[in-house]
Amino acid sequence: MSAKRVVIGMSGGVDSSVAAWLLKQQGYEVIGLFMKNWEDDDDDEYCSTRQDWLDAASVADVLDVDIEAVNFASEYRDRVFAEFLREYQAGRTPNPDVLCNAEIKFKAFLDHAIKLGADLIATGHYARVRQNTVSGQFELLKAIDSSKDQSYFLHRLNQSQLANTLFPLGEIHKSKVREIAEQLQLPNAQKKDSTGICFIGERPFREFLNRYLSFQPGPIKTADEKIIGEHVGLSFYTLGQRKGIGIGGVKEHTRENGSHDAWYVARKDVAANTLYVVQGHDHPWLLSSALIADQLSWVAGSAPSQAHVSAKTRYRQSDMPCEFANVNSDHFQLAFTQPQWAVTPGQSAVLYDGDVCLGGGIIASSSKSSA
Repeated sequence: MSAKRVVIGMSGGVDSSVAAWLLKQQGYEVIGLFMKNWEDDDDDEYCSTRQDWLDAASVADVLDVDIEAVNFASEYRDRVFAEFLREYQAGRTPNPDVLCNAEIKFKAFLDHAIKLGADLIATGHYARVRQNTVSGQFELLKAIDSSKDQSYFLHRLNQSQLANTLFPLGEIHKSKVREIAEQLQLPNAQKKDSTGICFIGERPFREFLNRYLSFQPGPIKTADEKIIGEHVGLSFYTLGQRKGIGIGGVKEHTRENGSHDAWYVARKDVAANTLYVVQGHDHPWLLSSALIADQLSWVAGSAPSQAHVSAKTRYRQSDMPCEFANVNSDHFQLAFTQPQWAVTPGQSAVLYDGDVCLGGGIIASSSKSSA
């Protein structure tokens, strides 16, 4: 009986490279697929696509696996980037990695892999898939390495996608991945992990958005409606932002020692084109006791039945206990036992039952704590 064929996304990074090696060790026939998802800046100093492809091809040569490059730039622009721009224009802060996983890496990529005769696909994400022995359903689990867990970004995956997906790195720690890469003498063993949004890279964010969206300056106001500055466009700011607001010299509340609390972005009034800022990390305007989310996705195909769950409202956050209320098929509400900081419309609220990722939705609004 021939080995199962696995097509793995190879980005040129160390994670997907080691994942490909692990699959070979497990007896699979492995084929690499390098995805080109952005091509507007092929000759730009911030675009690393060419080097990433060279790294992926070099690793494939060392591992003795075939690799193919495929261009999903058109699909990415239509399914991910267009939504990214719409959200920013509306004053929200989207997370394109969540949409990219659902629409590109586990849809366009999966479809292409099947054309290549794949039995399964794989990626270098830190997460796990488990089939429930009772229900038979596939569950998305957190990675063993909690500091690298990426289930938050994968919460929109469905049963058919999970049934065809392997996450070889879900059971090991990042330090072990680096160790394996060194032992194998992979050409990218020392390569830094990529950061930020894939199509923006290391370039200044405002410079990038200015290419695609038009912005109207407007007033920066305090909670008591005092104008203390001018913003350059609401899309350039996110809730909880501290640096780069442009009001560093303004002092409202000064402590006895002469210092003053930092300013934070607290609200955006899109209709009035007004940015509101407050002083102090724990200002009531920055704290939310509840939120409403829409654009729902459930791993099991339907909303969870339990009322008590935990949730993340941003990636780098511990799970927080909350009560889940399934308002209808389009919305759910979360009520937190402790107020959450800078809950941001456009970001994902992802639900968990222990290590099991249940799914989630996009934050539409939040209600402020009275604390």
